[in-house]
Amino acid sequence: MTGVLPIGLANSTKVIGNVIHSVKEYVMVIQLHGDARESSVKMVVEYFKGDIYQKPPLRSSVKRSIRVRRIYEIELLEIRDRFILVRVLSDPGTYMRKLAHDIGLMLGTGAHMRELRRTRTGPYREDETLVRLQDISEALALWRSSGDERYIRRIILPVETSIAHLPKIMILDTAVDAIAHGANLAVPGIARLTSNVERNKTVAILTLKGELVALGTALYSTKEMAGMKKGIVVRTRRVVMPTGIYPPAWRKGQPG
Repeated sequence: MTGVLPIGLANSTKVIGNVIHSVKEYVMVIQLHGDARESSVKMVVEYFKGDIYQKPPLRSSVKRSIRVRRIYEIELLEIRDRFILVRVLSDPGTYMRKLAHDIGLMLGTGAHMRELRRTRTGPYREDETLVRLQDISEALALWRSSGDERYIRRIILPVETSIAHLPKIMILDTAVDAIAHGANLAVPGIARLTSNVERNKTVAILTLKGELVALGTALYSTKEMAGMKKGIVVRTRRVVMPTGIYPPAWRKGQPG
């Protein structure tokens, strides 16, 4: 397999798991083991859109138990002889080679995955952020020789790009250091929030300047938080910002 593989550096490794376990997009070549009509292929491919049941293949790194995964988009791009090209947008943990096998079973021809390319992981897309090792080597050499940061800045992106797909809560400057110390977020510390915050889902906690402070689990939805005057609303899970960046404005034992 080739394609997009986000890599976290330094403190950003704390949030890379959130990227890896987000939606993924693939382009896959499937080789059929027999002839099939184009109309049949289109119908079968479309059948796999939505929730599907999958059992990981024999050669896999996880327990082989049946699980549900969602296919958000599946598109037949091209058919040539016994080769079909499809684009798939799916939940993390969806096995593409198992999907290819199942498509072959439904067609009655049998099939296997011939080639696979990951074109998106979370907010990172192949046509926007993909770089080669050669690009990294050249950008690093230019920075070391002349101090020119332009090219290396195109490759090493701010950690805030990794949470572009998440609901967000912006907090007051007076609450930042408390969260950086691991405190949970309380209502008085909120400045504003996006409309898509859901209970028990991951949210990004940011400063008013857009700096990532931490990731947390929302205890209430946006609508519920808007009607609250006090109380803890986010359980802090992964702190990214070091302490001391913002001046402390809290007393010990009183979370932000």
